[in-house]
Amino acid sequence: MYSADKIPKKRLLSMQLDLSKFEPATGEEKLQHEQMRASTTFFRDGMRKLFKNPLAVLSLCILLALIAVIVLAPLVVPYGYSEMITVNGKRDKGARNMGPFQYSKLEQDAINEGQKIFPHIFGTDELSRDYFVRVVYGARVSLMIGLFASLIVLLIGLVYGSISGYVGGRVDMVMMRFVDIIYSLPDTLMVILLSVVLDQVLGLALKGTALARVGSNMLSLFIVFALLYWVGMARLVRGQILSIKNNEYVLAARALGAKPGRIIKKHILPNCMGVIFISTALQIPSAIFTESFLSFIGLGVQTPMPSLGSLANAARGALQTYPSKLVFPAVGICLIVLSLNLLGDGLRDAFDPKLRR
Repeated sequence: MYSADKIPKKRLLSMQLDLSKFEPATGEEKLQHEQMRASTTFFRDGMRKLFKNPLAVLSLCILLALIAVIVLAPLVVPYGYSEMITVNGKRDKGARNMGPFQYSKLEQDAINEGQKIFPHIFGTDELSRDYFVRVVYGARVSLMIGLFASLIVLLIGLVYGSISGYVGGRVDMVMMRFVDIIYSLPDTLMVILLSVVLDQVLGLALKGTALARVGSNMLSLFIVFALLYWVGMARLVRGQILSIKNNEYVLAARALGAKPGRIIKKHILPNCMGVIFISTALQIPSAIFTESFLSFIGLGVQTPMPSLGSLANAARGALQTYPSKLVFPAVGICLIVLSLNLLGDGLRDAFDPKLRR
């Protein structure tokens, strides 16, 4: 027997209750009180928050529609981006600078004879080439350059920033001073100089090879991004690693004898992939804008392969006579860049833990 002062208060309170007044809960009542939540992951939770953002969803729909047009349009339109319009095997010299949904005299005669002529949705250019196909291929080139350039920036910045942030000390100081030197260079001037020099060097080196079809200008753009635009990603990765590498689970892995490469790969990078993923998504419109700028001043993609920037530059001379030739590529650049920026902002709001409500 225990005295009342030795019995715990909670047990003493339960001894004073009348248990006959209580009944076991039914199955339905238990289900009502259960607070169950479906298992989720970081990526799934972020995507759920992303789809609640109307601007991000709208920008994603616009990008998917543009990608669908870019992929499917060349399969439907019977013209190539460098092919002049022909009717019954003859070049149609009267199909120059036509407006949207217009037909030349030869095409109109062929339509009257019962032939099917695909409409020129955006009209034609000064060389009797279908302008819609050229805009579609230009958007394809711009998106490909933006995507691959962002991947190059991601890989270089990820490796460089990981080494600098994890090793620390003098190695970090020397590596970051090199980053500061690249930051101090004027971006526009260096991009123009590197594009001109690399275009000449690559033009001679790739002559007669399979890469010559890609074009030395396009390859030079990738090299320019690899040389100049990785420093921001490297600083971001370094800052994330400096804030994570002293956490308990990293110290535990180090105490157990894990190698630095495994610690970075398994413990550090997965905890900062959200910020890295968001920065990469925001880097794509920057790369597209840079490519369009270089193509606009004649240092981008080589002719006859079109780019949205080169198409806008070609249409600048006849702006007063044929304004639609400038409107279509300019609208394409605005839609792609604006949609990617809004999508990047939505990804940042969804995946950054500091910005979650």
